[in-house]
Amino acid sequence: QQILIEQFQDEEAIEIIDNISPDDRAQLFDELPPKIVRKLIAQLSISEREATALLLGYREKTAGRIMTPEYIALKQHLTALSAQESIKAIADKSKISYYLYVIDNEKKLLGIISLKDLIIAPLEQTLEAIMNRDIVYAYTDTDQEEVAKLMQRYDLIALPVVDKEQNLLGIVTIDDVLDILEAETTEDIHKMGAIQSEGDNYFDNSFFQVVKKRIPWLLILIITNIATVFIMSNFEEVLEQEVALAFFIPLLVGIGGNVGAQSATVIIRGLSTDELKNKKTPILLLREAISGGLLGLILGTLTFAGVLVFMGVFALSITVGISLILIVIIAAFSGAALPLLFNSMNLDPALMSAPFITTVVDILGILIYFQLAQVLILNP
Repeated sequence: QQILIEQFQDEEAIEIIDNISPDDRAQLFDELPPKIVRKLIAQLSISEREATALLLGYREKTAGRIMTPEYIALKQHLTALSAQESIKAIADKSKISYYLYVIDNEKKLLGIISLKDLIIAPLEQTLEAIMNRDIVYAYTDTDQEEVAKLMQRYDLIALPVVDKEQNLLGIVTIDDVLDILEAETTEDIHKMGAIQSEGDNYFDNSFFQVVKKRIPWLLILIITNIATVFIMSNFEEVLEQEVALAFFIPLLVGIGGNVGAQSATVIIRGLSTDELKNKKTPILLLREAISGGLLGLILGTLTFAGVLVFMGVFALSITVGISLILIVIIAAFSGAALPLLFNSMNLDPALMSAPFITTVVDILGILIYFQLAQVLILNP
């Protein structure tokens, strides 16, 4: 869009921009250089300039910023026949959705009517008698992700946006919500991969920008993983007596990391889709801990048998087997607990993603493994 705008003649650019709906125009202006935006705004018609300025006045990623002021609102005293005539007169100037909005003289939102209900209603009946007073709406400062969730939850194709006095200011339509859901999901996936998300297309970034996005989290992970080095350095005596212990470190931390990532993924997704809204945190944690215990018991038993068959050392086998059981339980619990903790602190649970869960499990897993080895092998 930016490339096209820059290549158009001024007259062509203004004609196109002037005919874009206000919400799409505001979104485009957010992406364009300020110099071009100022030039385009100055040449818009007065009505379109005011509509655009209204939207740009709201904070980014809020309902006010993404709403369109092009909607059909009708006074409550109109009859169904009068309303139909009014709609015909203004249809080409408004963004018609499935819903019509009923307001009073001060533009306060009173109710909603579907086009179907208006068409089948008796022609002499007033809108006040037809309308649905049970309204789902958003405020201008409502976060756009919450707007998308509301429309998902109630299967809406448009959502009215009001101010604190319940005055109708605009509507958010389903096409905008689909874009929001895609952007929010992409942002969560980037966070879960420990990549900084700044809203732009990752694959359009330069090599420097790609490195900039990825290096901060990787540096944090390196610093936290140094803890495993310190832990292992404190158990040199155990490793010297049973060198084979080192063979199973990748297996233990790998299994633990994967189990933790699985738990974190389902919890983070459940939080983002509101599936866990009515679930009690202690029950969720207990569920994951029990699941981890069952998984650990199965994997630990199989690993114990495999090590005993191939290595023939009982103390080593039991150490690896018990360690695996405990690590899987801790991993499952941590993978669920840390995103829930972040969510309770009003932080994005996606930040507590697979790489961080894996790091936590690695540190705890190594500590458990060598403590057990010290008890069962060094001091049997």
